[in-house]
This record gives sequence, C-alpha cells and structure tokens, in this order.
Amino acid sequence: NKQAVMSLYRNTVWFFKGLKEFTKNGFLSASKMFKEDDLEVDCSGRHYMITGANSGIGKCIATEIAKRGGTVHMVCRNPSSAEEAKQDIIDASNNSVNNAGCMFNIRELTEDNLEKNFVTNTLGTYILTTQLLPLIKQSEKPRVVTVSSGGMLVQKLDYTDMQFEKMKPFDGTLAYAQNKRQQVVMTEQYAKQHPEVYFSCMHPGWADTPSVCTSMPDFYSKLKDKLRTPDEGADTAVWLAVSPAAVQHPAGLFFQEILLPLTCLWHQPK
Repeated sequence: NKQAVMSLYRNTVWFFKGLKEFTKNGFLSASKMFKEDDLEVDCSGRHYMITGANSGIGKCIATEIAKRGGTVHMVCRNPSSAEEAKQDIIDASNNSVNNAGCMFNIRELTEDNLEKNFVTNTLGTYILTTQLLPLIKQSEKPRVVTVSSGGMLVQKLDYTDMQFEKMKPFDGTLAYAQNKRQQVVMTEQYAKQHPEVYFSCMHPGWADTPSVCTSMPDFYSKLKDKLRTPDEGADTAVWLAVSPAAVQHPAGLFFQEILLPLTCLWHQPK
C-alpha cells in the first residue's frame, strides 16, 4: 500500500544519508569546519547532570565537561558500573564527580503497565526535565541538551499510539525512532514555554557504543568499521552544553552536527 511504500522510501533515503553523514567519515568531513576555540571554555563553578553517564556517549560528555572544570552529576542505573566510570572520569579530568536511552526489541511493560521504550526515552525525559526546571531556572544561563537520534527522521509524530499497542508486529527500532521524534517535539515546546532556559537536542551520529552493539547487533556487525567513536558522537552535545557559540542559534533546534541545526518536519500526526 501507499503507506508501506512511503515508509520504505523514507528508510532507504535515511540509510544512504546516514552512510554519508552519520558515520566516522561524515564526522571527519564536518569537523573540518569546526572552530576549536568554541570548546575552549572554563566550566568551573557550573553543575551538569548527565544521564547514562557510565558508558558510551554519556561517559564521554561527562569526561569532556569535567576536563573543563565542570562539576558533573552522574545519573546511572547500575551503581557498580557508575562507580567505575566515576573513577575513570576523575583519572581523566582530575576533577570531582558527583555521582540514559534504551531500545527494547520486544514489547515489554513496566510494573505500572507502561511500555519500556516509551518510559525510558520519552516519559523519563519529560519527568526529569519538568521536575528539575524550577531548580534549573535558578542557574545563570541554564541549558538542557537532549541526545536524540537521526532515526527520528523516518518517523512522523504519532500521538495516537504512545504505547505501541497498535504496532504489529512490534519493531523496537521504529519504536525508538518514534521516541526520538517525541524528544525533538518536547524540546521545541520546552523552548517556547521556558525561554529563560536554552533547550536543544542533537543526533550523535552512528557511534560505536555498548548500547548500539547490544540493541542493534545486525546493524553493528555490518557497519562497525564505519562507526564513529563515542568521543566523536559526544562532540556536538558537549558543544551545546558549554560553548557560548551554541546559544547564538535559536533555542529548540535539532543539531546533526555543530554546524547543521535542522528544522524538523513531520511533527503533525498521521
């Protein structure tokens, strides 16, 4: 049918776009235009809370901010891996650290009867952000950065099936992409509702992280030699979090690279 054809078309276009722009070569190409002094920032006296900071991109973001003197608050699910990561960050940065996304490929519910991808990627982001906003607003020039995904480019916003009850068969990759679309929409709305806070979201590219390896094993095995390093994936998020140059762009944008803020389409419901 027409919808299936359009879905195949979007996924095909997205994949070839990804091979060109989301891989290590895409990062190396874009990085030729980066301004190194954008990240020559002293973060001393500022606090940064980073979810999923014990591995992959989150750990790289935490390390880079700690190196610049920022106080990092790590939010992690696994205490033992968090403690190990904390020590790694201290060793790398010589700074103190005060101590998330997922992709479930089988539809699973929490004890509250909520689908796990939605709870972690969308609801968790919403609750954490809204509960902390009163405190965030007390800071000087506060920022909130959400790590989204270019996978959201293949999904229109569909608010009629937030729990993926109608998705048959269930597809964890598509559910994740829909969650990431929801994060982008939330970022845009937060920016409009809370102009005193600089909200942004970004795509880290296709990076070689533990979560990609475990959640997308086929994708990982085929493209592992082309993937970005976690540091390369974290680069734009660090820039959005600390650089004065970042806030020269309007709030609420989705960034693919430092130089490529994108205006997102397809927010209208199906």
